[in-house]
Amino acid sequence: FSKPDFALLMARTGIRGACESYFYITEDRCKSWLGPYSFPMFGLDGIAARTDIVPDESDTNRSIFFLTATKPDGDQGRVFCAETRDAGQSFRFLSWLREFPEGIENMPSTLRLPSGRLLTALRCRSSIESKGWISLMYSDDDGVSWDSLSKSVGGTGSAGNPPAMLHLSDGRICLIYGYRGEGAGVRYVISENEGNSWGQEVILRDDAGNHDVGYPRAIERPDGNVVVVYYHNDVADGERYIAATIWKP
Repeated sequence: FSKPDFALLMARTGIRGACESYFYITEDRCKSWLGPYSFPMFGLDGIAARTDIVPDESDTNRSIFFLTATKPDGDQGRVFCAETRDAGQSFRFLSWLREFPEGIENMPSTLRLPSGRLLTALRCRSSIESKGWISLMYSDDDGVSWDSLSKSVGGTGSAGNPPAMLHLSDGRICLIYGYRGEGAGVRYVISENEGNSWGQEVILRDDAGNHDVGYPRAIERPDGNVVVVYYHNDVADGERYIAATIWKP
């Protein structure tokens, strides 16, 4: 997992019911691909590759994978983690983050802090009113067990939006997300105490044509600026496209 030209792409057959997931790998910066390789079902009804992957910096063959499983009623929405210790040749189920969440939880974003703690932000949605928010979970035993830490974002609009979480070079945590309410666009919050509490929401942009936006991915540049890319639109019935915003949080 540490080779500079390596990448892993996960895909799925659906997000509900008996969905299955699989993955491809490349060792030449996406010029060619090997796969698909099936991801194990672990006896679950369905697994959707709405994925996050945390490589182990001390063991290049080990990574923890975070995916979403079908709930007992057949709907989407509960996150679990599994690990590989042989570079993806086999996987072992580790734990549920919350086995029976209220509503839907999916699309995790995870950091490993200097202490070794795993910090995972979850896209959450209520089952009744379709309201969205972002919750934070943590594990101090390398993913074997999980506890709630905080609600980092109280409202992400209708149906919610996945988080992108960065551990900045100055020690702060930046959590970026799409907002799907009035003034739809992209926002972020900052934590200065490893996710225990969060500052005021900051709007990066609020000019989307409608709520069909978000799904961010972000990196911090060496100069301290953050680059976030996301799904966006200018008018409700227009084309969707990938946009980017660069700023210093």
